[in-house]
Amino acid sequence: MTASRRSPSPADGGQPARTAARDRLLAAAIDLLRTNGFADTGVEALCAAAGVTKGAFFHHFATKEALGVAAAEHWAEATGAMFAAAPYHQPADPVDRVMAMIDFRIALASGSVEQFSCVAGTLVQEAFASSPAIRRACAGAILGNARALEADIAAAMAARGVSGTSAASLARHVQTVIQGSFIMAKTQEGEACAAMAREALGHLRRYFELLFHIAPDGADRKETVR
Repeated sequence: MTASRRSPSPADGGQPARTAARDRLLAAAIDLLRTNGFADTGVEALCAAAGVTKGAFFHHFATKEALGVAAAEHWAEATGAMFAAAPYHQPADPVDRVMAMIDFRIALASGSVEQFSCVAGTLVQEAFASSPAIRRACAGAILGNARALEADIAAAMAARGVSGTSAASLARHVQTVIQGSFIMAKTQEGEACAAMAREALGHLRRYFELLFHIAPDGADRKETVR
């Protein structure tokens, strides 16, 4: 359910139940898409997981593709809200905010790969050629999260005199490494999945340490860099 959707009232004549069915289908889609992928997630399995009928599914989504688009948009809304409320926004120094953001992403890479991987990334890998609508929805999710980083990265670049690139390009690079870390994680089994993702994100952190002239102990080494 999008943020702009009006909250139903009893006067809507059953609208709360229909909205709940849509929400359950989207929640089930998030779980099943992470586990099985788009092609192997059937309408019957979605309905069973959500506890709704196929009639309820087709009431809300004309096709499975429409469900994929809605799942990507739902994912974008949910992750956008989570990242907006995350504690890495608290430091006064924009460099500290950028580094805290990367640390936050590293901390999220725990448990099974189905728990920390990206639904939009999984979807777009499968459907980028077969479904332009899903590709666009996934682009909105992934690039939307990148755009949310631009202001802090731009402020950090200005504070440390970084030039030769743009905040938008660096923000997209962050998303490139994050999405790549999920793919690498999927090559492993068990606890090694999260370890592989954290390894990739650790290198991303070291890149930003060099970019912003941060010594390994966290001290500012801008004056000593030649």
